[in-house]
Amino acid sequence: MHVSVDNHSAPREPSAEFRAGLAEASRSLESAEPPEIIRWAVDRFGDKLTMATAFGPEGCLIIHWLAAIAPRTFVFNLDTGYQFSETLRLRDQIANRYGVEVACERPATTVDEYERLHGGPLYRTDPNRCCGDRKIAVIERVLQRFAAWMSGIRRDQSADRATAPIVGWDRKFGVVKVSPLANWTKARVWDAIIKERIPYNPLHDQGYVSIGCQPCTRAIATDEDERAGRWSGTAKTECGLHSRD
Repeated sequence: MHVSVDNHSAPREPSAEFRAGLAEASRSLESAEPPEIIRWAVDRFGDKLTMATAFGPEGCLIIHWLAAIAPRTFVFNLDTGYQFSETLRLRDQIANRYGVEVACERPATTVDEYERLHGGPLYRTDPNRCCGDRKIAVIERVLQRFAAWMSGIRRDQSADRATAPIVGWDRKFGVVKVSPLANWTKARVWDAIIKERIPYNPLHDQGYVSIGCQPCTRAIATDEDERAGRWSGTAKTECGLHSRD
């Protein structure tokens, strides 16, 4: 599929022409299957393409395809120090199954150092600051080396993600953002995971639908919103990686 975004780099301040090319690409890929979208991204950006994953079902599914299309793509996880042990064990399972070693990108301080600096766990008193320091600052550092990144977001997950294009300009991080599963549903993702026997986090079988940091994640009831288990009891539903602001 030919579209006008055919360079292997992206400008930090894109021109109107470059943005138009992204919009054209997104329209062209709207009906494409995720592996085709991934291949498009690999062809256009080469080693300047990366992928971030929290090892959710969508991320594991994308790694399944990526391992067959471009297994040398740099894939990373934002290891805040607060992740579930099940999440970290899944990283090892992914490596054993696909040979894809997901890099753990960490903040400058350990959890102990960070909590000592702030007089205790900041996720209890200022979760936005905690996410900013231990996620956003880290991904900003990583993405400086790349022109495009892939994510596993779906439009049906939240209001912030409802208008996500397949391909678009990520103004927050100054790179192209590719979302191969943007127009898929939760049911379709799980159908593919079961069919292909893809490893997934066992916490999903215990009612944890969206899994982030352990202190800020809980299991949800069947009638609750998919993101209800994140930062429960607050108005916060996003760490900031995929929010529009």
